Amino acid sequence: MTRSAKPVLVRSVLAALTLALPLATAGSVLRPIMAHAAGASDDEAERLARWKEIQKSIFGDRQIAATDSLVKVDAPVRAMDAALVPITLTMPEKDRIAGVHLVIDDNPSPYAAHIAFGPGADAGEIKLRVRVNNYTNIHAVVETKDGQLFETTKFVKASGGCSAPMGMSDEEAMKGMGDMKLKFAEAQPGRPVEATLMIRHPNFSGMQMNQITRDYTPARYINKVAITRGDQTILTLDGDISIASNPVINFGLQPEGRGPIKVVATDNQNGRWEHSFAAPSATN
Repeated sequence: MTRSAKPVLVRSVLAALTLALPLATAGSVLRPIMAHAAGASDDEAERLARWKEIQKSIFGDRQIAATDSLVKVDAPVRAMDAALVPITLTMPEKDRIAGVHLVIDDNPSPYAAHIAFGPGADAGEIKLRVRVNNYTNIHAVVETKDGQLFETTKFVKASGGCSAPMGMSDEEAMKGMGDMKLKFAEAQPGRPVEATLMIRHPNFSGMQMNQITRDYTPARYINKVAITRGDQTILTLDGDISIASNPVINFGLQPEGRGPIKVVATDNQNGRWEHSFAAPSATN
């Protein structure tokens, strides 16, 4: 299933609202006003029911089997900063993996990201920083190259990550928007290279209040990142408001490719940025 089939907002959004909040108008973003983690008191049955609803909205009637070997989620049990929660997805049987879906069940838009790996990627591990708005299960769903789906779950305690202000004006947050850096770990002959991509972008969620005007900042977030090397795809990432501001993506790069690495990023307001980077050499 492609990312264009975005799931509808689920019960977790409604749990974050009260009757004191005016109804959202068409095209606007729902605005939470409760600091309380609405999912903190849910029992396992309620969490499972919510996951089944989300699962159907993303994957339809496709079957998803549980796994403790094909994908693992590493995340803090209690987030130090709900707006910058580090997530590591590890795929030990990486040669079987075509892509991975990241779902944060109790976020206003649960479908946080879909990463599709190309032949230029090493699919063993990917790292992201995300916003977590509630005490919630985080699901990682891998798709194997033969089209099967497998999932695992991690519970994270956090609250308010999607509405947390950035601590600066919107204008300051948008300075240098689209600037990128790509760093590499030391390359070794015949082994994948660890790469770190950093993109300057506020990734406004639409739920953050401007601390000066007291208005809500309109949503503006990176919705797609495509990384290629020559005519070879490394990976594509489709994202949403759950990706933290100034996104950082750690991924593995196969050493056999030729030519520079090109990164193209777009956002939901038709912003587009393209940068090329010299690839690492195993002989450096």
